[in-house]
Amino acid sequence: MTTSPSAKAGLLLTAAAMAATALTAPTASASAADAPDHAAVQKVLDQAVAEGRFPGMVAEVRDRDGRWYGSAGVADTKTGRKRQPHERFRIGSATKAFTATVVLQLEAEGELSLDDTVDKWLPGVVQGNGNDGSTITIRHLLNHTSGIFNYGNDPEAAAELSGLAFFEHRYDKYTPEQLVKLGLRNPRYFPEPGQGFVYTNTGYILAGMIIEKVTGGTLADEISRRIVRPLGLTGTYLPGEETKIRGPHPRHYSTLFSAESDAEIYDVTEMSATTAWAAGGVVSTVGDLHRFTGALLRGRLLQPAQQREMFTMLETGVKMPDGTWKDTWIPDTTYGLGVFSWKLSCGATVWGVGGAITGGFSFSMGTRDATRMIATNTNIDRYGRYNSLDTIKNVLQAEFCPSGSQTRKQ
Repeated sequence: MTTSPSAKAGLLLTAAAMAATALTAPTASASAADAPDHAAVQKVLDQAVAEGRFPGMVAEVRDRDGRWYGSAGVADTKTGRKRQPHERFRIGSATKAFTATVVLQLEAEGELSLDDTVDKWLPGVVQGNGNDGSTITIRHLLNHTSGIFNYGNDPEAAAELSGLAFFEHRYDKYTPEQLVKLGLRNPRYFPEPGQGFVYTNTGYILAGMIIEKVTGGTLADEISRRIVRPLGLTGTYLPGEETKIRGPHPRHYSTLFSAESDAEIYDVTEMSATTAWAAGGVVSTVGDLHRFTGALLRGRLLQPAQQREMFTMLETGVKMPDGTWKDTWIPDTTYGLGVFSWKLSCGATVWGVGGAITGGFSFSMGTRDATRMIATNTNIDRYGRYNSLDTIKNVLQAEFCPSGSQTRKQ
């Protein structure tokens, strides 16, 4: 799998970094009996550490039979401390589902509409390089059809947060307005809003700004009040300018976007969370991700109308001028408002949230009715031959594909 190291500032499941390869397996549907002891999942975790140079990886399954937790490797390569179920970690773009949920709750309360333009709430903020805030709606922001450039791919900002330059800029603080300006100083992805799907964190920064404009409070407080406290998520929060992770947590590691198999691995645990914010700044745990994703899938956080909006899914790509289709995100996925589905190689489809950030990948996915779920985290972001996304997909396939299915990297 070839990936680009261009998506840097808060690196959150961007199109270039997340172009997944297909895993070969027979077509079949998933059933709870396929992996009763979850040995296949444990095997993937063990292989990630033994063969892929992952420091550590965890997975937790919840189904009608109860809860299973598996781990491999360590939370800290210096001390050898093992990974634990209660650890907190940065969840990257899984944050987007939190932001989208708050927006949809505000719509249900009559405070805003998904059809509101950006200009209605942030007049004059989105303009230049073909961008027009009077034609871009909140829905466009949440389903990645706005066409606004992803600030994480801005060349100058990316150069500061990749390679060894990361250590000079890891504590730099960005305001949401600064992040939006980074995106807007680059060309749009397509001429008009709604003409295609290209994953862009800039849209979610704007959505976070709109939440704060509508409520008069902070995004962190709204997430806490509306989601964290009602669901009893004890390890979940959106950092402000904090650079450390509160409470017990694994060290976070990175190759700083090198795709070489023997790339040096660096500890990147402490870093500014302001580069991600509404698009990818949340810290959580596997247990909290289970509870949050399960609540989303079961419709426990949203009114029926907003639940339908969240799960109105789009194909993740664009139609080219010559009429051909181009995938712009993970192949075999559809995207709603902060949530996505992924059709695995065996034909089973899983639903949920996922994200990458400098220092780790985290996914929480399951059946559409949430009767069978898996949450997983690896405390490293790797590209090239030992790609973290490939490994995540192997975990999903190990759990949701029949026991006879074969998973392999290509």
